[in-house]
Amino acid sequence: MNAIQPLNTLGSLSPDTLITNPRGEPVVSAISVNAPAREVWKVVGDFGGFTQFIPELASIEVIGNGPGSVRYKRFKEGDLVVVEQLNYHDDNTLAMTWTTIYNNLGVSKLWASMTVVPDGSASCVATWTIVAEPTDDNSMSTEGFREFLQGFADGAMENVPRAVLRS
Repeated sequence: MNAIQPLNTLGSLSPDTLITNPRGEPVVSAISVNAPAREVWKVVGDFGGFTQFIPELASIEVIGNGPGSVRYKRFKEGDLVVVEQLNYHDDNTLAMTWTTIYNNLGVSKLWASMTVVPDGSASCVATWTIVAEPTDDNSMSTEGFREFLQGFADGAMENVPRAVLRS
């Protein structure tokens, strides 16, 4: 029987989720790009297009469209994978957010945003913000974990101007 059951008939079960927001100081990586904001957004605002500016990624597969869609990222080295859900995406405000559902990178929780803010008519600032927590078995110190995230985000964002020129 596939009927919807009232909550009081579930016994000891109740609606739950393992996805919770991380706590901690945000890691912020911003870059000024000499291109119109909408051109930059075509690159950094493409949930399935991060291979354009993150060379460590081998592939991205997106299932679904818009908020609620899921992306499966494979890295070139180490059989590393990340599965993320798009939470918010707005082409008018040039902003999106996503949450990690699964990864084998030593990150237990991760929330991120990408924004692009115009700076005149021919330039803008693209900003990637990450709030994350390491897994309990992650051997990195708190500072080492933050440095890892900061280095990864900074390296990716440094590639954005070249990716915009290629697009």
